[in-house]
Amino acid sequence: MPEDILLTDLKDGVFSLTLNRPKANAFNDDLIEALKGGIKQAAKDPAARVVLLAATGKLFSAGQDVSALDDGGRVSFRKHLLKTYNPLILQMRKLEKPVIAAINGAVAGAALGIVLACDLRIASEKARFFVGFGGIGLAPDSAVSLMLPKLIGLGRAAEAAYANQPISAEQALEWGLVNRLVPADELAGAAREWAAELARGPVHAMGFTKRTFNKAILPELEAVLDYEAHVQEIAGRGRDHQEGLAAFLEKRDPDYTKTED
Repeated sequence: MPEDILLTDLKDGVFSLTLNRPKANAFNDDLIEALKGGIKQAAKDPAARVVLLAATGKLFSAGQDVSALDDGGRVSFRKHLLKTYNPLILQMRKLEKPVIAAINGAVAGAALGIVLACDLRIASEKARFFVGFGGIGLAPDSAVSLMLPKLIGLGRAAEAAYANQPISAEQALEWGLVNRLVPADELAGAAREWAAELARGPVHAMGFTKRTFNKAILPELEAVLDYEAHVQEIAGRGRDHQEGLAAFLEKRDPDYTKTED
């Protein structure tokens, strides 16, 4: 596994995990495993009181690297999700320490699920939020189907998912998708300052608070993740996905009107 695809740093109680897979920080198995390992390390290390999730470059993450799923045959989306994003999302929510996402640019697909699984989000004015899955004829996974409507409401989430249009940074703040919005050149400093402030607080009590929030608001998370994997397995076999993926790889607009059974 390449050592530099996830940069780590521990200072003043803030354990930074920074995505570093140019040029779009798209997730492959190595990056997912590295992030899972980082969360596991944060859980074990008492010196890591707050996790700060960030990214290098102009994009936070384009989501799953679709080229990494090409094994020469049909991909089992269910098996993939059960191995990768589902346990990662559960890890993040079960980590009884605050997790802050510092969102520097566009975030899409499974990466949006990872951002939504964080406790708090601070974004650059250049951030954009794409559901993304519909762009290649798939359904939301990585808990996006649960977390996005919880945060911004069902109608807004449905529009974002169906139209595959970005949610701007300003809309994200207004709708409660992010907690704070700052100029791009202030993001790194503001995010670290916020994380350090939390790290000086009662982190154990915050962990219990997170546990109760999970119980009160997200008791169905594990079941939803499993159902998303089931639905994605079906969607992945469908003609919409075949057309969407072909169009993506061929860099053209998909024509879904010709995909009806």
